[in-house]
Amino acid sequence: MALKKDKQKVLGEVFDDERVRSFLSGAPPEGMSKDFFLLERAYRGMNIDNFRTFVGFFREEGLNLDGLNQNGKTLADLLATHRHGGEYLAALKD
Repeated sequence: MALKKDKQKVLGEVFDDERVRSFLSGAPPEGMSKDFFLLERAYRGMNIDNFRTFVGFFREEGLNLDGLNQNGKTLADLLATHRHGGEYLAALKD
């Protein structure tokens, strides 16, 4: 018996400003700063162009780009170790 996938992969999802801003809300797990949680979720869920837009909105809200995860690391710390994290790291530093 073949199993059927319950979801189809969505490619090229359109992120308008409202969709990008929606990543500014949410509650982090215990021990993680909200700022880190929001940044990491955006990094994992957006392409680089959308992430740059998000970082602008993030700054406008006065949020902290140096928020820490449960291990005391910032998103920049983690991006420096990711093979494809360079553009995202640059977006945080711009």
